[in-house]
Amino acid sequence: MYLINGDLPKRAKLQGHITQLVERYPKLKDIAQDIMDAYVVMEACYQQDGKLLVAGNGGSAADSEHIVAELMKRFQAPRPVTKAYAEKLRSVDPKRGLELAQKLEKGLMAIALTSHGALATAYANDVDGTGVFAQQLFGFGRAGDVFLGVSTSGNSENIIKAAVVAKASGMKVLGLTGSGGGALAAVSDIAVRVPETETYRVQELHLPIYHCWCLMLETRFFG
Repeated sequence: MYLINGDLPKRAKLQGHITQLVERYPKLKDIAQDIMDAYVVMEACYQQDGKLLVAGNGGSAADSEHIVAELMKRFQAPRPVTKAYAEKLRSVDPKRGLELAQKLEKGLMAIALTSHGALATAYANDVDGTGVFAQQLFGFGRAGDVFLGVSTSGNSENIIKAAVVAKASGMKVLGLTGSGGGALAAVSDIAVRVPETETYRVQELHLPIYHCWCLMLETRFFG
């Protein structure tokens, strides 16, 4: 049914996260396959040492930064550095290195394109207000990376322009939208369209979905 890398127990646990999500939010049952398919794209990206780039507007901008925060440090499980890296830290500075080795947490590389105020305002002022995310993707993105566009309507022009750049650059595009999907769904490799149209209700369903993705990715890469 689903193609997930890893051993059978881990695959079963990953599937279990989706099952639990749908049990808590029955409205998501009909899009469970899309949620899983989007996860598989992110898993493949991280398996190849790629990164996730995320963008949205308003509440979806906050969601973008929330997603990155969950991926770049522990979500639930400990993510200690390797013994080899811990030794390198201690070799540079025995005292600080020991502290860092105990406190650093492995991350899954993710960038919120909403977080670069100077760059965003400079580009918006000098060139194109709707091209801010596209410009950042052009600079940060590499083939094999994934762009996750979060838009309740699916018609945010700055998100769609970014998606176009992502596709042209050899990146996969995931859309997280409301039920209509909009133009973002058309350009996305996979569109996850929650069954709501009112903005706040769409956002209420976006959060448990991306929490589930973060939990699944942590399970996959950090056990």
